[in-house]
Amino acid sequence: MNKAELIASVQEKLGEDCSKAHAERSVNAVLDCIKGGLKTDKVVQLVGFGTFAVKARKARTGRNPQTGEAIQIAASTTVGFKAGANLKEDM
Repeated sequence: MNKAELIASVQEKLGEDCSKAHAERSVNAVLDCIKGGLKTDKVVQLVGFGTFAVKARKARTGRNPQTGEAIQIAASTTVGFKAGANLKEDM
C-alpha cells in the first residue's frame, strides 16, 4: 500500500462525508505528529499497534561490492518500528 492508497482507504473508512482532500490532510497530520514526536521524544508508542523509535547506528567498515575495497560507513540515526501484540496477532 502506498500513500495514495492509504488516503483512499481512510476516505472509505470515514464514509461519504469525507472528501479525498480531508482524508489526505488527516493522513498528513498523523504522519507529521509521528515525525514531531520522534524529533522531540525519540519514541512514539501507539498502544495496540506498535512503537516507532529513533535508533543510532555506529560507524563501521563495509565493502564496496564491485571492487571489494574496504570503505568507512559513517555513524547515522534511523527510525525503527516494533509491532505491538495486537498487530502481530492480526498478521
